[in-house]
Amino acid sequence: QVQLVETGGGLVQAGGSLRLSCAASGRTFSMVAMGWFRQAPGKEREFVAAITWSRDNTYYADSVKGRLTISRGGTRNTMYLQMNSLKPEDTALYYCAAGRWVSRPDKSDEYNYWGQGTQVTVSS
Repeated sequence: QVQLVETGGGLVQAGGSLRLSCAASGRTFSMVAMGWFRQAPGKEREFVAAITWSRDNTYYADSVKGRLTISRGGTRNTMYLQMNSLKPEDTALYYCAAGRWVSRPDKSDEYNYWGQGTQVTVSS
């Protein structure tokens, strides 16, 4: 089992920045990739960004390219999402996810473990 805990959410004005963190514990050695997804009220969960552990390959949704940056710590225990130039449409509950075998990093059903989410609210 792997446990994931997200922190760093909050309220920020449009154009501002936030940094989300995801702390992983448990059998993290079995993870090959981690990702961030988000869900706004009344909308389906959508892919934001992902990173692979072996080669640090990164993937982004078109809507966040150039504004959000995914990175990881030195071990399989931490992952970050630096969020700059935030827009009101970025408002959502942000989830951290981890997967043992991820061939399509933008697909939520590829991930085995999920955190509880951290709320990001961007005011206009």
